[in-house]
Amino acid sequence: MSGHNKWSKIKHIKAKEDAKKGKLFSKFAHEIAIAARDGGGDANLNPRLRQAIDNSKSQSMPKDNIDRAIKKGTGELDGGTIEEITYEGFGAGGVGLLVQVATDNKNRSVADIRSAFNKNNGNLGTAGTVAHLFEQKGEILIDVDLISEEDLFEKALEAGADDVSSDDDEHMILTAADQLNSVAATLRDGGLQLKSQGLVFIPKTPIEITDASIASQVLRLYQALDDYDDTISVFGTFEISEDILATLMAS
Repeated sequence: MSGHNKWSKIKHIKAKEDAKKGKLFSKFAHEIAIAARDGGGDANLNPRLRQAIDNSKSQSMPKDNIDRAIKKGTGELDGGTIEEITYEGFGAGGVGLLVQVATDNKNRSVADIRSAFNKNNGNLGTAGTVAHLFEQKGEILIDVDLISEEDLFEKALEAGADDVSSDDDEHMILTAADQLNSVAATLRDGGLQLKSQGLVFIPKTPIEITDASIASQVLRLYQALDDYDDTISVFGTFEISEDILATLMAS
């Protein structure tokens, strides 16, 4: 029951920044549109869409935005066909990065993602060059003021989760990828309100970065990729020491 790892801290700090800047709604809209495209626009019949809508509502995304994203996914609104693509590449220090994108123009997206890598001392790789460095897991987030870590740990493991960790803001539950929906449903049935749930990629062997210059380059690349309009999620194999992370986040 240790605290969130350093990669999680970086990821969730960035998510908070996105929420303040309004970028989070764009990411939710991509997720909702893809889910609606693949499984239809009825959330009662489409678990992935139900999950995406719940995640967006937990961050107060307006209903009109949600409805518009669903219609975009089902083709009720004009626009090109949305495709979900995962790009793989490397950053400074040899860190691996997975970039999940939802786009209606593959040529534009690959050019933009390649440009982001090139401008930030990285390089875009081919399929399979990075994916093997990660393990897919289910992730559930719950606000810390709803339940203690000790009580949640017991409930989560009984529900079939693999692990629980916490920081000052939230609890993070990790599950096997194919157990995510089952664990989430059990926790909901037990009266817990979930902040979000989704599939994530966890690095098998994280690379600890202790050089401030390399850390700065890696974070700039991560931010450029995550800020791209079509990006859904970015996952990296890097960890940054507490001191360097604090300094860079404050700058």
